Formats: sequence, structure tokens, C-alpha cells
Amino acid sequence: MPKHLPADSVGIVEQHSLHFDEPLPLDCGRSLPAYDLVYETYGELNAERSNAILICHALSGSHHAAGYHSEEDRKPGWWEACVGPGKPIDTDRFYVVCCNNLGGCHGSTGPSSINPETHRPYGPDFPLVTVRDWVHSQARLADALGIERWAAVVGGSLGGMQAIQWAIDYPDRLGHVVAIAVAPRLSAQNIGFNEVARQAILTDPEFHGGRYYEYHTVPRRGLALARMLGHITYLSDDAMRDKFGRDLRADGGRYKFNFDVEFEVESYLRYQGRSFVDRFDANTYLLMTKVLDYFDPAAEYDHDLSAALAHVQARFLLISFSSDWRFPPERSREIVRALEDNQKPISYLEVETSQGHDAFLKPIPVYTEAFRAYMLGIAREVGA
Repeated sequence: MPKHLPADSVGIVEQHSLHFDEPLPLDCGRSLPAYDLVYETYGELNAERSNAILICHALSGSHHAAGYHSEEDRKPGWWEACVGPGKPIDTDRFYVVCCNNLGGCHGSTGPSSINPETHRPYGPDFPLVTVRDWVHSQARLADALGIERWAAVVGGSLGGMQAIQWAIDYPDRLGHVVAIAVAPRLSAQNIGFNEVARQAILTDPEFHGGRYYEYHTVPRRGLALARMLGHITYLSDDAMRDKFGRDLRADGGRYKFNFDVEFEVESYLRYQGRSFVDRFDANTYLLMTKVLDYFDPAAEYDHDLSAALAHVQARFLLISFSSDWRFPPERSREIVRALEDNQKPISYLEVETSQGHDAFLKPIPVYTEAFRAYMLGIAREVGA
């Protein structure tokens, strides 16, 4: 382990890629004739192949959940707080897999990939996908890795939705679901936020109908605005007040009629927008927000969530956060009630915190200790 890396990190990691030639039928009625999935793994698969954990990422996440890509890399994976030796997802006990979902922009086939039919980037021609499509592709990845059954499928936000869909579609292929900061479907308000974000991108003059790759440009302003809006919804009012208050920037200045930055929160949001443009793709952002909008497993059961969850076999841990107004605790409790209606085993924790929706990414002691205790129980169950 390089000296500057924390002792509880998985250290230097590398990404892997698998190519699939078997067409993948999609919910939208189309199919992908072939595709690549990029993924990372941490820890060792035991001889019984019983200690495998699948991590599903959220909207702006990727396969890089933990560790570093080089000794010079100063920023770890997005869930470094919870993945690593001695952490809730303990890589001394578990073999952990995290893949970049289809439609992503970190190596898996997505809008920026070359369409084999046109020999140019898919762009807006990339098919709309759903959480269920992702789960089917992840099941194929598990097959390729020789994993017949996951000890658990784990995720926060959109990742938690995937974990729930796994339990519905492949009830005999996972032992546990850990779904954090999740909802059984989006509210109208959440869909509204997503639509405003999409319109920011779609109306950017550099968007070019989604074919901006061919114009060697990026809809920077639209994507940055979408990220700024999203970031506001991921934080709570208390978190923003504690972090910024109404502080003016240290370089001074008020009453700037050119609308330049005056408040620290303005500077922070502009930075978040600019940095996001450098690491994310606008077409992927459009697609991911639609995946969120579409998720509603109860829709096929006459909008009865209890019926949708009637055949799950996995045990569930659900964790919500008091200040998460994007996916508030009452949305998790809807899932709890539906599981209880079916007499399914369920553990539920509501964490008091001011961190908002992004709390699932933070090392909050009450949260991480409960998460660790539950995962330790799984480790004992599978002999890890």
C-alpha cells in the first residue's frame, strides 16, 4: 500500500471490461446487439463463491466505488466511506463487484459509444433503458464472473432501486437487499426537478440534438446548470446553512449588477457545475434521469407495491435519513409496509442527520455502525 493512501482503503485498483455479443432485449422494445460492461472488484471470492456483493451506483456514480487508480490519484471512489477493510462492506470478508451501468459514460456502452450500425456515436439514438434492463445486464455479468448468487445487492438512491429490482426479478439469486435513501417510485416533484435539469441540457445551443460529439463540443452550460440544480436537491436546508450560511466571498464585493459571484454558496454551486462537465456526459445525464422517472415496480401490479414484493426471498435492510427531502423517510416506510404485508424479514433504520440525500455517501457513525453490523451478520451467514 503506498504510504499516502489510508490503511483502510482497498488501495490501487484497476477496471475490467467484459464484452457481450448476445443481444440484450430492453423494456423499450429495442435491443442492444452487443455491449461492454466496465467494472471493478475488491476483495477475494471465496472457494464456495458465497461472499460476493454487488454494489449498484446512483445517477452520477460509476464502477469506481472505492480505492484509487494510481499513486498520484488523490480522489478515491465514490463510496470510499463504506467500502474497504473493516468498513461496512468489508473487503477482508467480501468479494465486491461494482459495474458502470449501460448508458453510462465511464466505459460501459452508452450514448458516446460507437453505434455499429452507423459507425458514429449513438448520441440520441441510444435506446432508453430501465432499472430492470440494468439488472438483466448485471445478471449476465454475474454469470460471466461465475457468481450464481449474491450474498447481497447494495445501493443508495438509484442504486437502491436496482437492489429492489434484483429481489423482484431474480429472487433466488441474492440473499439480502440493502437499499439506502431510496423510494419505490419518484414523486411528481422529483420528476419535475429532473425535467428542469433535462431542459437545461436540451436547450443549450451546443447540444445539437444530442449529436454534439460530431460538432466537437459539449453543452457545458446546460449540463452545469443541471448539476447545480441536482446538487441543491441532494443537500438539506440545514446542511447548506451550516456549510455556507449567507456568507459573502472573502474577496469582497456586493451589489454586483453583472450578477457575478457574491455569496459562497454561489461559488460552490458554480464549481460543482464546472467540475461535473469535465467528468460526465450530457446524453448520459438525460438517460439516467429518465431511468429514475420510469422506476415503478408496482405499476405492473395495479400499483400495489405489496403485490410487487410478494415473491421476494431476500432479507431487507432499509436506511433513510431524516433530512432527505428528495427521498424522505416516509418513502422508505412505504417499502417497509409492503414487505410487512407479505411477512417478509425487514430491518429499518431512520438516521437523524442534517446531511440530506447525500448522507448515504457520508461516514455518519450511527449509519455506518448499523450498516457494518448488518453486513457482519451476512458475512457470518456465508462463512466469510
